Amino acid sequence: MDDFERAWRKQLAAEKKYIDERSRRSDSRFLQTKVPEKLKDTLDTGFAKAFELIFAKGTGVIEKTYNRRDIERSSRVRRIIAENNPSGRALNEASRGSYSQKLKNTVVSGVSGIGMGLIGVGIPDIPVFTGMLLKSLYETALSYGYDYDRMDEKYFILLLIGAALRSGDELKAADERVNYFIEHGAEPDEETMKTEVKIAAEGLSGELLYMKFLQGIPIVGAVGGAYDPIYIDRITRYAAMKYNRRFLHDIKNKH
Repeated sequence: MDDFERAWRKQLAAEKKYIDERSRRSDSRFLQTKVPEKLKDTLDTGFAKAFELIFAKGTGVIEKTYNRRDIERSSRVRRIIAENNPSGRALNEASRGSYSQKLKNTVVSGVSGIGMGLIGVGIPDIPVFTGMLLKSLYETALSYGYDYDRMDEKYFILLLIGAALRSGDELKAADERVNYFIEHGAEPDEETMKTEVKIAAEGLSGELLYMKFLQGIPIVGAVGGAYDPIYIDRITRYAAMKYNRRFLHDIKNKH
């Protein structure tokens, strides 16, 4: 067995473990029934608008928080090395490149979420949360050598968010959509993007619904804010895993 085959088997094992661990539905499904329907609609709309706004105008602001050129330069070197000599070390380097930044994003999100919760601000922090989430995913994309300015890359990011927030059979179906993109790509039109924005927004509001409701209550809201980094970490871990699969798939096609 060569290094690439070992890396591919390791990848498949990691994905199986992830899906097995997420086989149960989240407890938030029950908690959602305790929150007013009007709040759910507000959250759905809030997340959808946050995605649309950041995709259209917010990328430049996010890029001020990291050095895009340095990340791209490092990922380009790692990819060239892996393509020319797919050794175990070269194939593992990409996955190491994004972890420290992911951890940093998670910590920052926790501080901002708890701070807003303490003063009783739940809904207004949606753009902040969405910005931190996309910052983490943008850096992950760059660390594997993918350009998030492309429409198809934004579509892939939305697929990742939608899948990471699911469990059980829904997760398996969403994960298959992600794998299909990895193998075949996509050319999304405007309507397709709107649909995926809606799916991602509803997924986020569904998981964060009860926590955002708590976060709107002073002091008690700090508990809701503390969940922001948990969900950013969950989504980014899934995204890094699938970007690694995509990276390996691309390397395999070069040989």
